[in-house]
Amino acid sequence: MGRESPIEQLSGTVRFEWSALDAWLEEDEQVFLHPRNPYVRVDALRSTRSVRVELEGVVLGESSSPVMVFETGLPTRYYLNRTEIDFDHLIPTDSVTICPYKGLTGGWWSVRVGDVVHPDLAWSYDFPTRELLPIAGLVAFYNEKVDLFVDGRPLDRPETHFFSSAKT
Repeated sequence: MGRESPIEQLSGTVRFEWSALDAWLEEDEQVFLHPRNPYVRVDALRSTRSVRVELEGVVLGESSSPVMVFETGLPTRYYLNRTEIDFDHLIPTDSVTICPYKGLTGGWWSVRVGDVVHPDLAWSYDFPTRELLPIAGLVAFYNEKVDLFVDGRPLDRPETHFFSSAKT
């Protein structure tokens, strides 16, 4: 009994091109972008922590009732009600993203502070997946690019695969 070659290891398996599919369903629920990893969790929890979002000293949003999203491998995201966001600094964009765990974004915004526009820093899911319904219509910002204060304490800007200090 010798070792199987890589080709032999694939014997009896099937491969398909995700982009060639019109849609993928698990039972009656659509799965977006790619199959979900059973070892990844995404949870949305309502909170009464105070959260303030700033960029260069300008307050973009402030809430005492955020929804916190915990996703494997990412920092906690804080979703705020639209009534708690200062849309004077937000510019709608045409960006759209899809997440197999959260769904399809319903809007993205760039942020203008003074004469500088910071592209695509905030987003919203208007029709999230069933598990993430608490974030429907709420707005979140990239922790990596804004200043977040939770219960009055500043959070460090994390490095993620979206943004790191190595990127400019």
